[in-house]
Amino acid sequence: MKKYVNAKEVLPDALIKEIQKYVKGQHIYIPQTERQSWGASTGIRDEMELRNEEIFQQYHGGLSIAELAEIFNLSEDRIRGIIYGKRT
Repeated sequence: MKKYVNAKEVLPDALIKEIQKYVKGQHIYIPQTERQSWGASTGIRDEMELRNEEIFQQYHGGLSIAELAEIFNLSEDRIRGIIYGKRT
């Protein structure tokens, strides 16, 4: 759910009056100038990197792709993508 903020709470009165010359009583969206990358604010990206590294290490430790797919509840194709994408 989106959280809307009343302009009076965050903008100076002079700026609100200037905006009202162009938009009156309508909702407007002000886009962010800098966006965070996917997963940066929740930490999910870091968790996935750790999971993928663990998959890579376990594969090179002797587990099969089928075993890893079962353990991590991922498709064999996804496991292959993680393993082959991690080649260095």
